[in-house]
Amino acid sequence: MRVRTFATPHHAARALAREIAKALNANPRLVLGLPTGRTPILLYRELVRLNQTGTIDFSGATTFNLDEFAGVPAGDPRSYHAFMRRHLFDHVNLQRRRINFLNGAARNAEAECARYEAAIRRSGGIDLQILGLGANGHIGFNEPADALIAATHRARLRSATRRANASLFGNHVRAVPHEALSMGVATILRARRIILLATGSTKARCVERMLEGRISPRVPASFLQLHRNVDVWLDQAAALRLTG
Repeated sequence: MRVRTFATPHHAARALAREIAKALNANPRLVLGLPTGRTPILLYRELVRLNQTGTIDFSGATTFNLDEFAGVPAGDPRSYHAFMRRHLFDHVNLQRRRINFLNGAARNAEAECARYEAAIRRSGGIDLQILGLGANGHIGFNEPADALIAATHRARLRSATRRANASLFGNHVRAVPHEALSMGVATILRARRIILLATGSTKARCVERMLEGRISPRVPASFLQLHRNVDVWLDQAAALRLTG
């Protein structure tokens, strides 16, 4: 995995936004995989700025988000769909019909996950997958476990992950759903290129285990070592424990 370190989260976000702009300029019909969480907010802010200045054009792009809370409909302001609208979708020229999301409120979660896998295949596959990194090593909502589920699936959320998402639910951890729908690790690894963005000292231990440890389902992000085209972009705080 190729590692780049930036002075601050803002520097990393600006560089990643420029990289996405470069990819879209090369392929206006780019299929993008997108994350949620605190880390990509700076990235989305920069993408909005580049779109508004005419530097980046989303009109031909297609997006697939990694995950959504189970039982939370798209119109709920606490949903990841609403998060993406607030931070990106409502502010750029991305066509709504090209925005793809898991339906957390689907009655049949298994059928919804299968639908999403089929939609990704019909799109031709994800060209560029952007990832965040959970402090416990999760990517998407693939939590540490004895074994990982390959395809898009219903996932049980760990307490640490629920605490990390409490801000979306009025800072009430008990209100955070116990389950979510998520792309599986194999689905993520089928992307043609992956860029993982991790910032802050709370991610440093996990970054070390992801890059320098063994491949293990206890560190789901470590499976990125199997991919041929992965970049890991860090700020100095997140890179603190790396030996290389």
